[in-house]
Amino acid sequence: MVGTASLRRQAMVKRLRPDIAVVPLRGNVETRLRKLDAGEVDATLLALAGLKRLGLAEAATDLLAVEEFPPAVGQGIIALEARAADSKTLAMLAAVNHLDSLTALATERAFLAVLDGSCRTPIAGHATIDAGRVQFRGLIAKPDGSDVIEAEREGAVTDAFELGEDAGRELRELAGDDFFTPT
Repeated sequence: MVGTASLRRQAMVKRLRPDIAVVPLRGNVETRLRKLDAGEVDATLLALAGLKRLGLAEAATDLLAVEEFPPAVGQGIIALEARAADSKTLAMLAAVNHLDSLTALATERAFLAVLDGSCRTPIAGHATIDAGRVQFRGLIAKPDGSDVIEAEREGAVTDAFELGEDAGRELRELAGDDFFTPT
């Protein structure tokens, strides 16, 4: 029995292993780990980025390949926001901005926006940047993992936003309006 509060993770588990029961597992990371240790579930799925931030990376017993288990849009990104008119703060933030991460995030968020996604829809998106090119893969899944539709795009970083939007439009068209409706 796998415990998770994420519909995306639930759908991915069911896609790979339809024979495994997936149950809701709520609470902060420490609470989820306590429930795992207490035997309430046999396994759980937690973001390594979050475990690292909490100093709990040693709790990870295995890492799932991004090819089999793509992350949620923006997973692992650290973002800072400032007022548009605050030029002093914006200048400080520009000094620590990582352009490739920003470009990858823009691709992923454009994809998500077209799909009108939320935490209640199993959507994954992952973009990487290499040598001025964006590689993007996104997918949508039925919550029970019975159907998954994927799209991939590659192109120049200057087209990152459009690549994400285009992938989202493709999935929206292929899925139809009732894709996320339970069967």
